[in-house]
Amino acid sequence: MTLLPLAAAAGGGSIDGLSAPQLVAAGFTLLQRSAPLVRALAGRRSALLLPSGPQFLTALAASDGRGAVLINPLAAPAEIAFQLADANVGAVFTVAPLAKRLAPSVTHVLLDEAPRAARIVTPDGTTDVDLGSHFGIDLTVDTDTPGRDEECAIVYTSAMAGTPLGAVLTHRNLLANARQTVEAAQMTPQGHCLAVLPFAHLFGLTVTAMAPMLSGGRVTTMAKFNPLTAVDLMRSAGITEFVGVPAVFAGVLAAIERKGGAAGFDMLRLCICGGAPLSVTLQDRWFDATGVELRQGYGLTESSPVCLFNPPDRPNQRGALGVPFPGCDVTVRDHVTNAPLPDGTAGEICVRGPTVFAGYLHDGDKGLQVRNGWLGSGDRGIRHANGTVTFEGLIKPMFTRNGFNVYPREIEQALCELAGVRSARVYAIPEPSREHDVGVEIVGEVSEAEVRRWCESRLSVYKQPTDITIVAG
Repeated sequence: MTLLPLAAAAGGGSIDGLSAPQLVAAGFTLLQRSAPLVRALAGRRSALLLPSGPQFLTALAASDGRGAVLINPLAAPAEIAFQLADANVGAVFTVAPLAKRLAPSVTHVLLDEAPRAARIVTPDGTTDVDLGSHFGIDLTVDTDTPGRDEECAIVYTSAMAGTPLGAVLTHRNLLANARQTVEAAQMTPQGHCLAVLPFAHLFGLTVTAMAPMLSGGRVTTMAKFNPLTAVDLMRSAGITEFVGVPAVFAGVLAAIERKGGAAGFDMLRLCICGGAPLSVTLQDRWFDATGVELRQGYGLTESSPVCLFNPPDRPNQRGALGVPFPGCDVTVRDHVTNAPLPDGTAGEICVRGPTVFAGYLHDGDKGLQVRNGWLGSGDRGIRHANGTVTFEGLIKPMFTRNGFNVYPREIEQALCELAGVRSARVYAIPEPSREHDVGVEIVGEVSEAEVRRWCESRLSVYKQPTDITIVAG
């Protein structure tokens, strides 16, 4: 049984020109050479507060089989503090700009210079670690070995009741989904993926990092997405695979128009979109601009995440979520009774297979449920006679913004903790370029400026309200 980082190293791929074996070996060396880090992690989990980049793989390796909390770099300090406490985190792997969001008492590892060096910061002092000795470490592993049934990653999601829940994904879960991605997307050692999604989001980690690593391909990251730079890279750097959410593809289309049209995408082979409903109009426009089909996929954190996809070995069904991933069962079932429904009938999309998560750290009754082996997604869909599934809306109380899930109850709960707020209602405002904006209606004695300051200190960037209405009361 293997660890996810070991499997990535065995694939022989690279991130930003650094080989996966080198990055993983640096992580193991870091743990071996740092007694303060070992003490901080004893009996506790790690956390990764990192931009997408090579350091992410080093940090996963340094976690050495512990559950690693993947924290969105857009998270607010209050959200970070909650996740660290809820998951019993002993040390955080991060970089200097993001470390400012941590409390001074939190032990953290600065990976700005990884894989060459790292700095351990504890309440007692600072220790610099030279990681140069990682060269030559043997990371031989059987590439067919399944992952361990132990915690690999904890991702906070499903705040339907107001508080985010830590979903536990095992090494087996994530390795299975990465291998399914390699097979379904036909990834090869000649692949070159442009990764613009955060690795802290499982869509970014599995599809744009781990799957390319397993196939021996290259990954080029963008810590901060810039559509104009993305177009330049797709035209000049031999990018063969591009993955994003609808807002990413809409932004790149606008950049293509600014940069003179559709020429120059000869190397581009595969474009995948997920994270939010994808319009047929956007798929049509993308094909007209690049000559490459924009293939939709579907998944959720609790399924590691991808379970449906329009694979390149069959005609792209624009407007459809796709067909089940290899080794993954997907059915449409009655949301109340869990009984399977016939083709053509709307019901809850349900998933079964090796990628279904191991449960939540706490309060599992408040999240998505697994019944008789079937994970209920909280999404409504229809399965058609040809095996494809289409999206028909949400059952669970949430909406998306720039591909991220927004749970109204979570924002309402945070707002009601502000002095002067008697009640709060959060609602979605349709906004084509971002899927939705966030509307807030408050009853109480408080100013709009106070509300905005409160939200900025407590909530992620994508949860910030756009429109605020205050009713005295």
